[in-house]
Amino acid sequence: MKKINGLLLLLIITVNSALAQSPRLIVRGDDMGYSHAGNEAIIKSFKEGIESSIEVIVPSPWFPEAVKMLEKNPGIDVGIHLAITSEWDNIKWRPVSDCPSLRDKDGYFYPMVFPNKNYPRLSISENDWKIQDIEKEFRAQIELALRKIPQISHISSHMNCTNLTTEVRDLTKKLAKEYKIDIDLADYQVSYIGYVGPNKTADDKVQSFMKMLDKLEKGKTYLFVDHPGFDNDEVKAIHHIGYENVASDRQGVTDLYTNPKIKEYIRQKGISIIGYKDLVH
Repeated sequence: MKKINGLLLLLIITVNSALAQSPRLIVRGDDMGYSHAGNEAIIKSFKEGIESSIEVIVPSPWFPEAVKMLEKNPGIDVGIHLAITSEWDNIKWRPVSDCPSLRDKDGYFYPMVFPNKNYPRLSISENDWKIQDIEKEFRAQIELALRKIPQISHISSHMNCTNLTTEVRDLTKKLAKEYKIDIDLADYQVSYIGYVGPNKTADDKVQSFMKMLDKLEKGKTYLFVDHPGFDNDEVKAIHHIGYENVASDRQGVTDLYTNPKIKEYIRQKGISIIGYKDLVH
């Protein structure tokens, strides 16, 4: 019996050691709430694919539907995708708090965080924003998400808005700690990684994603981010200057995340797909 127990312990140690050496990859699907089709594509990418974390835009128009979908899928790792922009031309969203300095003349968020030649003077950074308003809005988004979505584990940043200034970055860190959703990727030595090669077409995405997988090193953890969607009439109406092919581009992401060839390649390479919450366990 002692010999058997010893062999079992050795097997457990060996398996755990192998797992510890495997590259680990978080596959994130961003912008849940931006459209009905986007919501469906993001859920599909989790249920049928490799997506392991979903980021929700709280002030987005399809947030209520996102909440219902996430209720039906409690195992999904979810992040609050803090947002203070509304970038699309044909669909807009407003703050969920009273924050006058973050609104344009029509009451919507500005389309951009940083200056953009296609949207002159329509970025937050070019207007007289107040840190008090950003804190008020971030708190409102966090508290609404925590009330509605119990599996929230972390926060993330839409269009890099939390890096508007050092002051905003420090505020975001403070709020993450206060609300106990502080999974800072830097604390876990997580590296951002993207496509290795072109990614304009669906085929490009598959080939470049596989090349990215080839670069993952044992014992290291990585984050890959993209935006699932469907190529249908709804998403074809969603665009802004400089990003007009939203529908076909995001369909390519959904196809990538659910591609059996990709799933098999990940298995062959011994890559562990994890969520944010797995970093702390």
